[in-house]
Amino acid sequence: MPFRATALFLFAMLCLTVILVGCQQRQVTEFLMEVTREVTREVTVIVVATDTNAQVVSSATPTPPPTIPVATSTSVPATHTPSPTLDIFPTPLLAQIIVAEQPFENGRMFYIQPQDEIWVMIYENAEGTSGQWRFYPDTWEEGMTELDTSIAPPEGRYQPERGFGMLWRDNVAVRDALGWALDTEYGHVTNYEFHAGGMIVNNAYVAGPGYHILTSRDGFNYVFQQSDGTWQRQS
Repeated sequence: MPFRATALFLFAMLCLTVILVGCQQRQVTEFLMEVTREVTREVTVIVVATDTNAQVVSSATPTPPPTIPVATSTSVPATHTPSPTLDIFPTPLLAQIIVAEQPFENGRMFYIQPQDEIWVMIYENAEGTSGQWRFYPDTWEEGMTELDTSIAPPEGRYQPERGFGMLWRDNVAVRDALGWALDTEYGHVTNYEFHAGGMIVNNAYVAGPGYHILTSRDGFNYVFQQSDGTWQRQS
């Protein structure tokens, strides 16, 4: 009897174990299936949503993008092109030019490099503030005689050389008007202006005599009038 009871008890425990194990296996299996279903459902939803969107895009009429109005700029153009002036009268010419100058007892000489000319200023008063203006081409060239050694200037005076000297020696009127040079020739860069003359006739410019302004070595501005061949020193 004890053996039978023991065997029965063992059999009952074995059955209970099988049942428990089976229940646990089912729970695990159901849990795994549930997770699989959820994952599958989620994947399916995503795929379906993607397909649905694709169908909507392919079947719906495309909506045109909103029209962006083009703004009309009222700012200054980037080129900054200056507008032509309404005044057809020539504007003054301002420049820096190379000159040589030499003071004399009764005047002054200027060599104007851009025009290759010699301007002669003759004083008409002791202050040297105005006078006659004459101009001549500079005919002296390198290799020519620079000065006449037979001419001996007084103490403290000079014989002009090169182009100035050639004009001074060859033109008696110039030599007599200027006298002896007070210093040697000096070359430098200076300010120059030309102001055109003339008038406007029937909306057209008609040229006329103008005037030059030249700054000397001593800092004075000399105005040369084309109309009457005179010069004045500006105050």
